[in-house]
Amino acid sequence: MKNALARVTATPSALQMIDELRQRHGPILFFQSGGCCDGSSPMCYAIGEFNISDTDVYMGNLNGAPFYMGLEQFAYWEHTQLIIDVVAGNGGMFSLDNGTGRRFLTRSRLFTDEEFNVLSAAPAAVAPERTK
Repeated sequence: MKNALARVTATPSALQMIDELRQRHGPILFFQSGGCCDGSSPMCYAIGEFNISDTDVYMGNLNGAPFYMGLEQFAYWEHTQLIIDVVAGNGGMFSLDNGTGRRFLTRSRLFTDEEFNVLSAAPAAVAPERTK
């Protein structure tokens, strides 16, 4: 899938931070939070520290880190490309970016009608095998 049609992408600074966190914590994954405590921050966890459910949607892969979102939230975001960035600040309380002085931030853009039609016609991305 071309980057322009990826459901989730990352800026160079986010990719660098993903590499840093992976070096410290091993394999990681993302879950797009929609909760009250951390707003809509992309939460970063070590693999095995967050259970992905059968109703979570695999959005794609960011430099080796799978990215998921809950099915109900996906219904609101399906027309939108998520662009993961890094800004100064504190990460979510349970997210691996907490304490680094930087945090992940989700930016977004609407897919064009043509892009969304291509995405809708394409088979769903296959999530990596889950490890617990």
